[in-house]
Amino acid sequence: MLTQQLLLLSVLLYVAGALASLALNRAGKIANYASGISALAAAGTGMASAVQVLAGGAAFTWEAAGFIPFAKFIIKVDPLSAFMLLVISLLTGATALYSLSYLDEYTGKGAGVMGFFNNLFIASMVLVVISGNAFYFLIFWELMTLASYFLVSFDQEDSEAVKAGFIYLFMAHAGTALIMLAFILFFVYTGTFDFASFRGANLPVFTKSLIFLLAFLGFGAKAGIIPLHIWLPKAHPAAPSNASALMSGVMIKTAIYGILRVSVDFLGASVWWWGFIVLAFGAVSAVLGVLYALGEHDIKRLLAYHSVENVGIILMGAGAGMIGIAAGQPVLGVLGILAGLYHLLNHAVFKGLLFLGAGSVIYRTHTKHMEELGGLARRMPWTALAFLVGAVAISAIPPLNGFVSEWFTYQSLFIASTSSILAVRVFAPLFVVMLALTGALAAMCFVKAYGVTFGGPCRSGHAREAREVPVPMLAGMAILAITSILLGVGAPVVAPYIGKVASALLGITAVQVSDGLLVFPANSMQAMLSTPLIAILLVGLATLPLLIIGIQGGFQAGRRIDAEPWACGYKYSPRMAYTATAFAQPLRVLFRPVYSLRTTLDGPGYTVASYFKGAVVYIASVESLWERYIYAPLARGTVYLGKKLQSFQIGNVRLYCLYIIITLVVLLLATVR
Repeated sequence: MLTQQLLLLSVLLYVAGALASLALNRAGKIANYASGISALAAAGTGMASAVQVLAGGAAFTWEAAGFIPFAKFIIKVDPLSAFMLLVISLLTGATALYSLSYLDEYTGKGAGVMGFFNNLFIASMVLVVISGNAFYFLIFWELMTLASYFLVSFDQEDSEAVKAGFIYLFMAHAGTALIMLAFILFFVYTGTFDFASFRGANLPVFTKSLIFLLAFLGFGAKAGIIPLHIWLPKAHPAAPSNASALMSGVMIKTAIYGILRVSVDFLGASVWWWGFIVLAFGAVSAVLGVLYALGEHDIKRLLAYHSVENVGIILMGAGAGMIGIAAGQPVLGVLGILAGLYHLLNHAVFKGLLFLGAGSVIYRTHTKHMEELGGLARRMPWTALAFLVGAVAISAIPPLNGFVSEWFTYQSLFIASTSSILAVRVFAPLFVVMLALTGALAAMCFVKAYGVTFGGPCRSGHAREAREVPVPMLAGMAILAITSILLGVGAPVVAPYIGKVASALLGITAVQVSDGLLVFPANSMQAMLSTPLIAILLVGLATLPLLIIGIQGGFQAGRRIDAEPWACGYKYSPRMAYTATAFAQPLRVLFRPVYSLRTTLDGPGYTVASYFKGAVVYIASVESLWERYIYAPLARGTVYLGKKLQSFQIGNVRLYCLYIIITLVVLLLATVR
C-alpha cells in the first residue's frame, strides 16, 4: 500500500509543480524553485516506490473506470516498470537540483512556462511506463511528445529551434501512428486494450511479426535508431540543457521500454529473426552514430549523436537476448536483456552528466562550438572533472559503469556465436567487431571533446572570461558522476537486481551471483566480471611507471618551466592549437562515403612565394545522406501530393456533400461484404 501511495504522491507532485510554476511565471526565480523543488521531491518519492518493488516487494495493479467505456484506466507496476521508474527518478532528481540555478538564464523569458512543460514532460514519462492499458498509454505517450516539443522549440526567436521542433513532431507522430496500428491489431484479436490481455494472446505468426515490425519501427522513431534518427541531432541541441539531459537520458529509453514490452512481454520474442533485426539495427546505429559524433564540433550535437550510438548498444544486448529466448537459450536470453537494461541505466546516468556538463559550459561561455572554447579546466575545474567522469564512462573504460554494461553485451554476443541458428553464428562475430569499433571510436571522440573544450589555451574571449557555475549545478553533476562510479565499481551488487528484472520479464531464472566479486550466468560459459579488482589493477598499472621513474631519480621536485610552444618561427597564437576539425579530419577522410564529405581549398597558390602571401582557406562540409536520399524526396513527394489534393478542396459545398455520400456508400458496401 505504501508503494502505491508513494507513486501517486510522485505524480501529484509533478503536476502540482507544473501548475505552480505556470501560475508564478511572472514571479521570477520563485517559479524556478516551484518547478525544481517539486520535481526533486517527486523524484525522491518515485525512487522510493521503485526501490521497494525492485528490492522484493510485490508488483501491484490499480484499476479505475476510464472516461470511455471500452478502456479502463489501469496502473501496473512490475519489475520492468519499476526499473524504468527508478531510471526516470534518478535523472530527474539530478536535473531538478541542477535547474535551480540553470533556469536563472530564463528568468523573465518564460521560465515558469518552461518549468510547467518540464514537469509535465516528466510526469507523462512516469505515466507511460506504469500504464496498463494501450489507450491511456498512447494518451500519455502523446502528452510526453507534446511537452518535449514545446521544450525543444521554446526559443521562438531561434529559427533552427522552431525547425527542429517541427521535424521532431513529425517523426514522433509518424512513430505514434505505427504504434497505434500495432495496438489496434492486438485489439482486433483480444477485444480489449488492456495489456494483461495482450500477453499470451492467440495470434497467427504473421500477425505477431507484423505487430513486432510496427512496434519496433514506431518506438524506434522515438529511440532515434538509424535511419529514423534525423530529429535527434536537431532537437536535443535546440532544447535547454536540463531538458536535453532528460530527453537523451530517459525519454528515448521509454521507446526501449516499449520495444521490450511488446516484443518480449506481449509476444514472447518467439521468432528468432525479430531479435536479429533488433541486433542488426543496433549494431549499425552504434557504429554510424559514433562516426557522425566524431565529425561534429557543436558539443550538444556531438552528444546527441552519441545517444544514437548508445541506443544501438542497448538494442544489441536486447536483440541478443531476444535471439536467446527464441532459440531456447535462457542464459543468453537473460544475459542479453540484462546487458541492455544495464546499459540503459548507465547511459541515462553518464549522458545526463555530459549534457549537464555541456550546459554548464554554455551557461558560462554562451557558445556550443568547441573550436571557440579551450582552457576551461583551469576556469571551471569541477565542471571539467565531472565531464571527464562522464567521458570515461561513455568510452567504456573500467572501472566506470559504461565498461560493465558493454562487457555484458560482449558476453551475450560471444554466447550468441554458439547459437544453433546459422545466421546468428555467422554474424555474431561481425557484431562483436562492430561493438569493439564503436568503443574505440567513442574513446577517440571524447579525447577530442574533452581536450578541445577543457584543455589547451583559451581560443576566445568567452572562454577566457568563464568561471565556475553555481553550487546547485555542480551538485546535480556530482550526483551523476558519483553514481557513474558506483554503478561501475558496485556492479556485483547492482547486476543481480537488474538480472531479476530481466528474469521476471522472461519468466525464468538464469542469473546467479557468487559470494565473491564475480558476476556470471549460471552456465559453463561464464561472463566473469570483477570491477573492484579491475580498479585495483588499473591503479597499479598507472602508478608503476611513476614508481620506476622515482626510483631512477627522474623526479625533479619544484622545477617548472613556463614557455610558449615553438611555432616554426611565428609568434604563437591559441588559434594554432589542435582543433576539433583537425583531430577528426583523418577519420572524416577515411569514412568519406559515410560523411558524404565535400572539400574546397581557396588560397594564393602553391608556389614557394605564395606561402608568405595570405592565408589558405580549407572548407569541409558534411551532407546527411539520409536527408538527401530519404527525407528530402519524401518531403518533396508530400508537398506534391498536397498540391494535387488541393484540387478536391474548391469551396463547393455541394461537392463536399457528394464526397460524404460516396464515402458512406463505400463503407456500406464494405460492411455488407
